[in-house]
Order: sequence, then C-alpha cells, then structure tokens
Amino acid sequence: MKTADQIFEEIQADPQNEQFTKDGILPLYHVDPTAEILIISQAPSRKAQESMVFWDDPSGDRLRDWLGLSKDEFYNSGKVAVLPLDFYYPGKGAHGDLPPRKGFAEKWHEPLLALMPNIKVKLLIGQYAQKYYLGKARERNLTETVRNFDQYLPDYFPLVHPSPLNYGWMKQHPWFTDEVVPELRKIIHKIMAE
Repeated sequence: MKTADQIFEEIQADPQNEQFTKDGILPLYHVDPTAEILIISQAPSRKAQESMVFWDDPSGDRLRDWLGLSKDEFYNSGKVAVLPLDFYYPGKGAHGDLPPRKGFAEKWHEPLLALMPNIKVKLLIGQYAQKYYLGKARERNLTETVRNFDQYLPDYFPLVHPSPLNYGWMKQHPWFTDEVVPELRKIIHKIMAE
C-alpha cells in the first residue's frame, strides 16, 4: 500500500494536474488514519484553494453547525477527513463553480480511502458526491435523496450543500432542519464520544 506522501506526490505529478502544479497550487484534501467521519463534496472553493484550509467559510460554519462540532473538533480531533471529488478549484461556471473533473475521484479516492480503515460514515454533500457514491441507488433528485437519508445509513449520509446559495432550498424544505439535521448530529456525537 502506498503512503499518504507517495500519493500526494503522485497527484501533483499526474498530467491531469500539470497546470496546477506548474502554478504552485497544491491539492486540497485531508486524510487521517484515525478518521471516522469522511466529508465528500464537489471540490474546494476558490477561497479554500487560496488559503489551503477546507471549509473555512460560511458554508463550513453552517456544516459544523449541522454536525454539532466546534472548529477545534472539526480541524483537530483526528476524527474528520475530507475528500472532495476533485482536489483543485475547478473554476467558475454560469451558475456557481464548475463540476469536478471527470475521472479524478476514480483515480485518487480508492488509494486514499485505503489509508483510513476506521471510517464509519461518509457524508455525501451535494449531487456530484451522491451520484458518484450512490449511483443508481439514489432517488430521482437531490431533495428526495436527502429526504430519504436513512435508506443509505450506516455507510452514507446524503446532504444538501451548506452554501448560502442553498438557503432558499432550506426554507422550502423545513423538514431538513427539523428531521435530518438532528439525526446527523446524533450520529456524529456518537462517533465523537467513542
């Protein structure tokens, strides 16, 4: 099995990432051999890529609120890992950030997951993560997949992205805050207490 350092170097050396490496941009993800909670989302934001700190923005604040975790627990407990579907900011599209590049997660998730044997739950944030990990098992759309989150437990917990762009979605679907978030917190608190 390859080490985390070997994989990190291989990601940078991959021709798919050549321009990022030439520009001095490092891949952004976080693996920890003791991690038990894995956050899988689309790709780092522009701000995260610049600061090299994942989820350090209003979306991250909301995500931590949903999880019931402090910043210190989130970043320093050793229980939380982060594997976006692409480790580089993909650029801006007409309606938000561009999607993660095809073939990226297929190449890098498996070797990195092998380094984290204690993962108990994978949080699938947004449609791209849900499509990749749930495939045909997901519902007809993101809303229904999230509403039926309990069908995917204990391995997966599908979530809407905590972006401010989704505040309208959350207003239209109060069941998310009333029913889904409390169940998510129970699972996370149980893992953090073990």
